[in-house]
Amino acid sequence: MQLYTAAQCRELDRLAIEQHRVSGFDLMERAGRATFRALLDRWPEAKSVSVVCGKGNNAGDGYIVAGLAREIGMQVQLCQLGSASVLTGDAARARDWALNLGVQIEPLADRLVGDVVVDALLGTGLNGALRKPFAEAVRRINKSAGGVISVDMPTGVSSDNGAVVGDAVRADVTTTFIGRKIGLFTGPGVSYRGDLLYEDLNVPPEIFRSVEGCPMLSFPTLDTLNYRFPQRDPNVYKQALGHVVVVGGDYHMGGAPLMAAETALRVGAGMVSVITRADHRAAILARRPELMVEDANDYGSCVALLEKASVVIVGPGLGRSDWGHALLREAVRSGKPMVLDADGLHGFVELSLRSRGPLIITPHSAEAAVLLECDVATVQSDRISAVHALATRVGGTAVLKGVGTLIAAKKTATMEGVEATEAQTAGSETGEKTRLLGLCMHGNPGMATAGMGDVLSGVIGGLLAQKLSEVDAAVLGVCLHSYAGDQAAEQMGQRGLLATDLLPFMVEALRVSCGD
Repeated sequence: MQLYTAAQCRELDRLAIEQHRVSGFDLMERAGRATFRALLDRWPEAKSVSVVCGKGNNAGDGYIVAGLAREIGMQVQLCQLGSASVLTGDAARARDWALNLGVQIEPLADRLVGDVVVDALLGTGLNGALRKPFAEAVRRINKSAGGVISVDMPTGVSSDNGAVVGDAVRADVTTTFIGRKIGLFTGPGVSYRGDLLYEDLNVPPEIFRSVEGCPMLSFPTLDTLNYRFPQRDPNVYKQALGHVVVVGGDYHMGGAPLMAAETALRVGAGMVSVITRADHRAAILARRPELMVEDANDYGSCVALLEKASVVIVGPGLGRSDWGHALLREAVRSGKPMVLDADGLHGFVELSLRSRGPLIITPHSAEAAVLLECDVATVQSDRISAVHALATRVGGTAVLKGVGTLIAAKKTATMEGVEATEAQTAGSETGEKTRLLGLCMHGNPGMATAGMGDVLSGVIGGLLAQKLSEVDAAVLGVCLHSYAGDQAAEQMGQRGLLATDLLPFMVEALRVSCGD
């Protein structure tokens, strides 16, 4: 399954209409009926409906809803922005059908009186900030006392990236059709959509193979990427399963490298060492005696340990002092495959460092803003562009954390079963291409708690140490981490969820996946 931009959705519609002989009005009627079914399912006691229509095909869907409501005896208030005469084609046909059923058209009312308000203003037609009268219509929808259902997209939310500039409808339910819009799955759009219902409108399934979108990534279906977790040879030994070295843990932050290190062990790394303050050694070994701990102030021993590493994780609890910066420089100098997170990302920018080996970065939006020298709002306004820019910035693989975590990589990186296409690539100033590997479909608000990023770094680093490619490790790591978060939340609830609560669920997921 894939996610699509507005332009790609229009192409899907065109293929259905032109190549498979599905009429545009049939699609509009199916969309309207699907929305009306969703309305009745959610609000079965509703006696009245207010439908607010714009000027395009989304308005046609709204007229279908209004006509269906009128047919079963509901009170219908239909507010048309501008003159209904501007509607053309299938939307005009839907308008006439509703009028023949007795639907009355009125201008935008001061008060929307329906038990349910239907947002049929723009759908995927948003281009920039809303203007009058759309902005005013959105404000009145949001002030209404009834439930709100949006057709295809909440008005004011970008279907391409989930951005919201100014006013946007806060829907209780959104029904979306044919192509799943990427803006409903990442960024602010997720907060505005409410419950999401998808209908393919019975279009021929082959049209989805004709338009390359953004892959929807989930842990149980990674086999769709031709991914196979490597089976262990009976004669395997711990050195063959990789040696992860975690670098971090300044004063008062010893728990961060511990969580990353323990997670790397739990996902199958053969050995894990921690380079940290000597003050943390006793606590780390008391919690997890299988770990090895090196005093970060013993320069010679640290350099030797980095030379032995298969993978280096830098950043958990590293801090931003000279002590942390010195460790970061040595880790980069080692040239080993690296997972860079948290304070390691800040140091990477501040010290103007460049990776000497494969690199995976895992920033949240604030850290991404530091790397891209912009503000958080800019990152959130277009997370798709941001993750491409991050991969270009570091010349590796970028994981942009947050709701709808996105993963992108430089085009030269390889991943079995994933082919880069023009629809998935974005250029940089240097001409280098990056590709969007996908959007993770797992995750929940309970994961917004201390240590989750450290655990993610440990997952990815532990998988990378077992000779997975950097993009395989990033994709599997993100999906495993967030899938375990969902499993933990289902059993324990979101409130009070701790980062280390995910570990047993990861172990179980890998056991089932690998057939252990």
